[in-house]
Amino acid sequence: MQLNTMKPAEGSKKARRRVGRGIGSGLGKTAGRGHKGQKSRAGGFHKVGFEGGQMPLQRRLPKRGFKSAALKYNGEITLAALERLAADEVDLLALKAAGLVREWVKHVKIIKSGALTRKIVVKGLGVTAGARAAIEAAGGAVQDAPAARA
Repeated sequence: MQLNTMKPAEGSKKARRRVGRGIGSGLGKTAGRGHKGQKSRAGGFHKVGFEGGQMPLQRRLPKRGFKSAALKYNGEITLAALERLAADEVDLLALKAAGLVREWVKHVKIIKSGALTRKIVVKGLGVTAGARAAIEAAGGAVQDAPAARA
């Protein structure tokens, strides 16, 4: 094999479509653009979603719903996960160090899922009513929890 004898694989190269080259080509006369109208003209262009002046679909339908950008900074942790955690004092830094919540999470809430059998102290985390009862029943405590977050 030599550089001057190399060829692309059979069928990998296809000639581009040449439009407007006579009726024998199948793409003569209007060159696949149909008859008249904005899209048949040179430079005929409109925005995505443009419906010829008719009120576009995205404006005809009602606005609905909202998704807070702050939701991605919220995290949750279960009592079962706290049971497996080695630390007796649990705060946001301890959860991040253990890899139980992502680095960018700013607010964590403990939810009642699973059981807690050992004593832990929770500092600066949100706690649901059921989780608070389970932590206190195991002999633990919840300190300076922030205001409840949705």
